[in-house]
Formats: sequence, structure tokens, C-alpha cells
Amino acid sequence: MNTQQFQQMVYEHFQENPRSLPWRSTIDPYRIMVSEVMLQQTQVERVLPKYAAFLDRFPTVAALAEASLADVLAHWQGLGYNRRGMMLQRAAAEIMARHGGVVPDSAADLVRLPGIGAYTAGAIAAFAFGQPTPFIETNIRSVFIHIFFHDRTAVSDREILPLVEQTLDRDNIRDWYNALMDYGAMLKKSISNPSRRSREHSRQTPFRGSNREIRGEILRLLLETPGLSAGEIEQRSDKDGIRLRAMLGALVSEGLLRERDGGYRIG
Repeated sequence: MNTQQFQQMVYEHFQENPRSLPWRSTIDPYRIMVSEVMLQQTQVERVLPKYAAFLDRFPTVAALAEASLADVLAHWQGLGYNRRGMMLQRAAAEIMARHGGVVPDSAADLVRLPGIGAYTAGAIAAFAFGQPTPFIETNIRSVFIHIFFHDRTAVSDREILPLVEQTLDRDNIRDWYNALMDYGAMLKKSISNPSRRSREHSRQTPFRGSNREIRGEILRLLLETPGLSAGEIEQRSDKDGIRLRAMLGALVSEGLLRERDGGYRIG
């Protein structure tokens, strides 16, 4: 399949089955940055009800940078991976300090921000600034493996990225990436997920009983009652005490919690 045929196939599906998503109706770099960080490792369906509420509370880079971490995480509840919320706020603070409150327009500058990896930087550059930056995310990966590596396993992103760059619609990059992602989302619903044949694929461990669940419960308890001690957190939780204390230590070392006078608070 040549580039023209590939683009035509992807666009035809997009024209007939476009997903209506709120972050697609804006080119505001801050709003796009928020959506891209929220969408990391999180399904669209879980992000949708949180996106508008988060932006209502933190409508600008400055508003997010100046907020307390507890306030940010309170509005992040339900998305999981709370460290992403903390890193998003740190990115906002760095944008204020180093970029005059303006989200930088190059992937090279974006990737230097806290919590912004190569994919997220490329997505912001493309969707906010219309730059034809090649990047890979799970739906895009699915499309290229399905079409170009249909008889292969252990396909690496290093093999896929040149094809992503070669097939870019450089004159219409926003629609092109949206079309690719929608095509990939369709594939995952209609056939066995092609991304499972990626070398980068890793099966997510179940949430119940995981360290992620324990971390989330600790943060929820401290949002409800700041200043709880380790013993009080243990009393209010049905989780294993040894693991609870280990996660408390991890959260402190990451900067999500601080300990003072035997009690824990967010930030």
C-alpha cells in the first residue's frame, strides 16, 4: 500500500466516523497540553468528564501554577496516576518561570518540561501549533502494525516511526493525526489489538490490590483529612499496613506528600 492509498483509507474512515472530543475543538496550547497529559495511560471515556471541570478550575497556565497541589489532585481524582497531575502543575510552573507563561511551540522545548515525554511533546506541537512532528501513541501504533507489519510480532517503534514520518499529511496535520487515532481506536474494537504485537507493549497489571490502588487510597484519605498519621491512615484503610507505609515513603520521596510532626499532607 502506497502513501496515497494509506491516507485515503484512513481519511475515509475519519470522514464517516469522526469522534467528537472537546480537545479537538481548540488549538489553545494549554488546553491541549492538559488533555494530552490526562490521556497518558488513561482511556478517553475516563478523561471526558474530568477535562472540562479541571479547566474550569484551572483555566490558564498561571492558575494551575499558582494552585496548591492538594487542590490540583482533588480535581485529578478519578483519573489515576496522580503523579501526572503533580508533573502537569510543575510543567505549568516552569512555563511561567522560563517561558513567560506561554506554552513553547517546539517539541524540543516541550520535552524539557516536567512530565512531558516525546509523544506528548509531539502531540502538543502538532495539535496546538500545526507542526508536522512525527510521534507514536497506542492507536497510531496499532494502525501501522496492522497495515505494514501484519505478519510480524515484536515490532519496535524504531521501525514504525519512519513510516509515520513518511505518511504524514503535512498540510493538514491535525486532521491527519485525529484520523489515525480514530482508525486505531476502531481496529482495537473490531479485531485483536494490534499493539499487542509491539515490542513496547506491556500488559497493565490489575488495579485492585496494586500499589496504584494503595497510593490512590492514601491520597484520597489525606484529601479528606489532611495531617493523618501513618497509624491513622492504617486504621481507616483495609490495606496491608506494611505496603501502606512503603507507599507513604514513596509518595514523600516523589514530592506528592510531606511529613511533619508525624502527620502527612499533600504537597
